[in-house]
Amino acid sequence: MSDHPNLQHYADAWTQSIESISELVRPLAEGEWNRRTDCTGWSVRDVVSHIIGIECELLGDPRPIHTLPRDIRHVTDEFSRHMEIQVDVRRHHTGPEMTSELEYTIIRRSRQLRNEKREHDSMVRHVLPGWAEVTLEQQLMLRAFDVWVHEQDVRRALRLPGNLDSPAALVTRDVLISGLGPVVAERAAAPRNSAVVIDVSGPVEFLRTVRVDENGHGTVNGSPSLGPAVTLSLGWEMYVRLACGRVRPEVAAEHVTVDGDAALAKAIMKNFTVVP
Repeated sequence: MSDHPNLQHYADAWTQSIESISELVRPLAEGEWNRRTDCTGWSVRDVVSHIIGIECELLGDPRPIHTLPRDIRHVTDEFSRHMEIQVDVRRHHTGPEMTSELEYTIIRRSRQLRNEKREHDSMVRHVLPGWAEVTLEQQLMLRAFDVWVHEQDVRRALRLPGNLDSPAALVTRDVLISGLGPVVAERAAAPRNSAVVIDVSGPVEFLRTVRVDENGHGTVNGSPSLGPAVTLSLGWEMYVRLACGRVRPEVAAEHVTVDGDAALAKAIMKNFTVVP
């Protein structure tokens, strides 16, 4: 692999998380593959299918030629239709077929990453359809993030918690924090010249302040605010579920402590999701 330290860091985080998924699903009985996850319309099998499909596309494999059924309710636009192809083609695969393909995909992608010689700032395809190119470093960061979030989807569905403070969890923290500025300043329309504090506890702890300037632009830093408009305090797992659209705001609100402007807190919670 290229000698840039972040590339190896992200590759290691991705490896630990995707191998954890493989270990989780290897012993599953056939019916357990059908357990519902927090991803709308997706079972454990579907989440694993999605992971396999994305990694195969990054390996350069052609996308399946497949027509989706018309009655998949959670497919509502071109983006969800694109993402559903790799999932639907595997909906009738058996557990052993799924585990074998996942393990083989991990072997192939691990070999690809070991042999990667491009520089960290080389421009490559984004992992999501229709998005502009990103650097190789950003691509690997997003893979570590995506795989860890889906690992947690699988763990919640199987009631097997774990890896909440793994290397990829810390990558996820940084990805989600980077989206706080637009959430608070633009989507929740926090007042100009105000500050909002997000205080997260648990396996991954952090405190971040979003400051909205006179132009309505939000910036995020780790320094506390002496007079924030509102402070939201919540646990790490709930923060992830809320930021990744895995729980409805009104349900999450039961696990969030609000100190300050209740209306602004509600607007922030309503707009907290930062991933497609």
